[in-house]
Order: sequence, then structure tokens, then C-alpha cells
Amino acid sequence: MHSANHWGGSFEINEEAAADDGRWRRGVDDVDRAALSPSPRHDLAETQQSWLLGPPDERKKRKQYVDLGCVVCSRKVFKWTLWSIAIAAVVIGLPIVIAKSIPKKNDPPPPPDRYTLALHKALLFFDAQKWLRLGTGPPAVPAGRLPKENPIPWRGDSGLQDGSGLPDVKGGLVGGYYDAGDNIKFGFPMAFAMTMLSWSAVEYPQKYKAIGEYDHIRELIKWGTDYMLLTFNSSASTIDHIYSQVGAAVGGTTTPDDHYCWERPEDMDYPRPVQRTVAGPDLAGEMAAALAAASIVFKDDAAYSKRLVAAAATVFDFARDRGRRTTYSRGNPAIDRFYNSTSYFDEYMWGGAWLYYATGNVSYLKLVTDAGMARNAMALMNVPDLAVLSWDNKIPAVEVLLSRYRLFLNPGYPYEEMLQAYQKQTGLTLCSYLQQFQVFNFTKGGMIQLNHGQPEPLQYVVNAAFLAAIYSDYLQALGVPGWNCGPYFFSLQVLRDFATSQMDYIMGSNPKNMSYIVGWGSNYPKHVHHRAASIPWDGRKYGCAGGWRWQDSSNPNPNIITGAMVGGPDRFDGFHDVRSNYNYTEPTLAGNAGLVAALAALSGSTAGGVDRNNIFSAVTPLYPPSPPPPPAWKP
Repeated sequence: MHSANHWGGSFEINEEAAADDGRWRRGVDDVDRAALSPSPRHDLAETQQSWLLGPPDERKKRKQYVDLGCVVCSRKVFKWTLWSIAIAAVVIGLPIVIAKSIPKKNDPPPPPDRYTLALHKALLFFDAQKWLRLGTGPPAVPAGRLPKENPIPWRGDSGLQDGSGLPDVKGGLVGGYYDAGDNIKFGFPMAFAMTMLSWSAVEYPQKYKAIGEYDHIRELIKWGTDYMLLTFNSSASTIDHIYSQVGAAVGGTTTPDDHYCWERPEDMDYPRPVQRTVAGPDLAGEMAAALAAASIVFKDDAAYSKRLVAAAATVFDFARDRGRRTTYSRGNPAIDRFYNSTSYFDEYMWGGAWLYYATGNVSYLKLVTDAGMARNAMALMNVPDLAVLSWDNKIPAVEVLLSRYRLFLNPGYPYEEMLQAYQKQTGLTLCSYLQQFQVFNFTKGGMIQLNHGQPEPLQYVVNAAFLAAIYSDYLQALGVPGWNCGPYFFSLQVLRDFATSQMDYIMGSNPKNMSYIVGWGSNYPKHVHHRAASIPWDGRKYGCAGGWRWQDSSNPNPNIITGAMVGGPDRFDGFHDVRSNYNYTEPTLAGNAGLVAALAALSGSTAGGVDRNNIFSAVTPLYPPSPPPPPAWKP
């Protein structure tokens, strides 16, 4: 073994120190020698110090801490954190500041689709049909006159003396809309047109707002409802008559009237009789629907909405009066030649449904879901003609409207049975529109013939397209992929394909390559059967007979009535652009309301869809009672 001095230094023994140590041992054995021993003659080596005391850095440097109250952290970590935050703020914030300081170059929005562009035009037709403004314009515009910003430059004030001799109507029956190419104001189709416009505005407010037409369509609706409020005592709780029409056309005589004369409305100088109706549940029911639907459109104007609802309830009570249940047109040659009503139970259901949505009053819901009411209206009969929506038949529309209630709110008992039946019938109606089931004929060019090949078919086509499009939107909003036609299942795309195919036909995809909407495309009717559009706006007055030259002229109309949908082609896809043939070239208020509704439903992105809740704004949740117990068991 080799001994070694692991502590360093010499092995030499100091003799003097050894002697002293002996004495020390003898005298002070109990003393701690280590404590009393003299200091070494030299310092410990660095290695020794490191063994005993640790590394020099640990003796010289100690960590410092920062007390943050609830947390104590190293000062070094704290500094690094602060610097990291500062650097991150610079790295992130500086590019943002630079980016915001650079002028933005926004990408242009995508161009509007063709249905949106056509919708802009279709709304202008209603401006061309106006009679005058009922004080709803700017203060500088006198009541009873068109505003200076009237978008139709060839229209002016007219009909200022309508109904001026009536004792119970202050200011007369001014306002409202022309019905078609003549100068008559028919109350029944006008009310239907306002209901259709309101329905589209209630279901698609965001679409109208997105294209800048929401205020426009509201103004058009209000123009019509303001006039309707004049036609009966709308401030009363009960009424005994309605003024249903201004102007008349007897036919077969040379007496100046709205058909014998070809005259601009601004130049009318012949008598314009007013029709007074004391029994008209169909007219009153449609008016109630129009006023109630409009009240939802104007719910942001509480005073006006309340006025519309009250008037709708009053006129609906008139419709339901058992002593007045005769159609408004019966026996009246001034009406029945043009807008003869065939029933009034459909208007009971139509008006009742809209009043329920406008008020939340369950009595209206009970009325429209009553089995006897449905039976009288023939709502659940599979008759093809009853599947065609028109100014005279509201059954398919009210069934879609009530199907919406079941789909979105599902009130359950005691309404479920009838609501389910209405929804089933809606499905059958839409199935009947599909060509493969051969319920209705189609022209070779692809137009569905909903009126047995009779003239003026397009007013029915646009209504069918609207029902198909809006029902598909209902189902899409709920995530329902389609519907059943008997054993067959069809996707929602089938409904939209039907709607778009019919609208595309109207807009030019037909054998004539003609758009039946004036102003859409380059090939559209130039000889529209319309008095104001066919007579030059040249500052001259053309009397009753003086206008015939313009009626018979082969020249195109000097004034383009943009957005007007004409009567349409025949059952062979043929069309004659002749002013004197109104079956082809005359537009109507009711037909163009369906056009607006269909275009609104198809316009824009399909993801937008309907407003799920707008129509139910006044409807409170129903908590149905439990169904009655089963009858007692009998042995």
C-alpha cells in the first residue's frame, strides 16, 4: 500500500509544535484542541476550499427575487418576461400599424345574380302603376300628388277626383294602383298583390336589405294599404260596406269609360263610378290578409302596425258576418267580367292565417284548423285546379303558410292533426308541379300550363315557382333534405330546379328567345297593352278617341314600362307582340306581385334563406293541454 497525503502540503513534523502539544495534552485534556489550535501557516488550497465550501460562484453570487404579491419569481426571469412582452408587442403591432396606414384596395363585391337584377326591374312596375302619393313623401310634396323624385318620368298626378262625391270618405278614394293596362282600380286583385308583396318582405327582409330594395318594397306596400284603409271605415270596430272598385268598363257601347277610351290616366275626363259592396266575404277576407301581413312588415312602426291590425280585424269581422256571405262580384257586371270570385272560404283561411301571425290570437288559429272550414274550402281535395295559386284561389298558399307553422313551432295537440294534413297536401301540390307525374301539361318549351292552356298563363307560373322556392327554403332552414311524393323521395334541389326552370323560361329561355319581362335583356315585348306607356309624354292631352291612334299604332311604345311581366305565350309557346291583343301583352298587378315574390325567393345565395322568426313575432308559445282521456272500457 502506498500512503499518500490527500490534503496537500508536506509530511515534515515540527518538533517545537510537537513538544507544545504534549504539554497541552497534559494540562488541558478537556479543551477542544481544534478550537484552540493556532492558525495554519498558509491558506487552504483552492481545491480544498472547493471541497469544503463549494464553487466560488456560489459563495460570491446569490439569486435575487421579485415579490409580486401572490407570486415570487426570479428577478432574472421577471426581466426576461418583460423584454419578451415588449419584443412581441413590437413584432406583432408594427406590421398591423403599417398595414393600416397603407390605403386599402377592397375587392369588388361579386356581381348580383340575374334574379336580383330582374327583381330591381320588377319593383319598378308598381311605381308605374301608382295613382298618386297619399302624403307619405317628403314634406315638400303636397298630399295627393306624385313626388318630384318619382322614378317613372312619364307618369304624373292622376285620379285626383276619384270618389270625391262620397259622403263618408274625406278627400275621396285617391291613391292605390292601376290594375293593368287600363285605368280601373280593382280592390280584390290589388289586395292580393299587397299580400304577396308583404309575404315576400316578411320572409326575405335580409335579401331586400342586401340589394337596397327593402325601403322601396315597404313604400310600395304602404301605398296600397293606405288606399285600402280609405275604402272602409278603418277606425270603426264594425262596418257595413266597402268601396271595392273605382272606374268601370261596361263594353259594347260608345259611352266613354275606362275601356272605350284609350287615354292616359293623367288626361281622364270621363265619369269614374265607384262600386259599393255590402256583402263580400271574399273581398274582405283578402283585404284582412293584406292588412295583417303588412302589419308584420311595419312592426317597427308600432302606431301604423297597430292601425293595420285593428283594420284587418274589423274587415275580417265583416267577412265573417253570416248575413253578408255572398261573393262581392255576384250580379255586378262592372266586376264579374274581370275579377269574378268563385268562393270565399279560401279567403277565410287566408285572412285568418295572417291575422293569427299578426296578432297571436288563438281564435284565428282555431278557425283555420277547423275541419269544417277545411271541408268547405275544399282544402284537402286532390283537385288539380285547387293546386293553382291565383287571385281567386288561395288554398295552396295558405297550406304552405300553415305548414310553416307546424314545421317551425310544432304546436301539437289539438292543432296537429289538421296542420299535418295541410302539410301533406302541400307536398302533393308540389308533386303535381313535377312534369313526370303528368298532372299538368307542359309546353314543348318547358312552361307548365296551370290554366288549361288558356291565355295569360304567366301569372300562375310565377306563383307556382314562388311556392316551390319558399317551401324548399323552409325545409332547408330546418335541415330537412327533401319531401315525399308517394313512395318517391325528392331532394330540395328538385323544387328549386322547377322554380328556376319556370323563371328562366319567362326571362328568355324559351323557343322565342324572348323575355316576357319588359326591360330584361334586349328581346322583350315592345308593344305592351298599356295606355300610359303607349301614349307619348309630350305635354299634349289626347282625349278619349284621340288616343286610339296610339292603340292601333304598329310603332313600339314610346315609354318603356320597365319590369312589367306581360300575359305571356300560348300553349304552343307562341307569342304575338301586338298592343291590341291584351291576352299576350297586358301586364297585371296580381301577376307582377307573384313575379316579385318568386324573384326574391330565388335571388342571392340560397344559404340566406327565409327569416326563421320574423313571421312569428306576435305569436306566443302554446302549451297545449293534455289530450282527453280515452273512453271508459266497456266489457
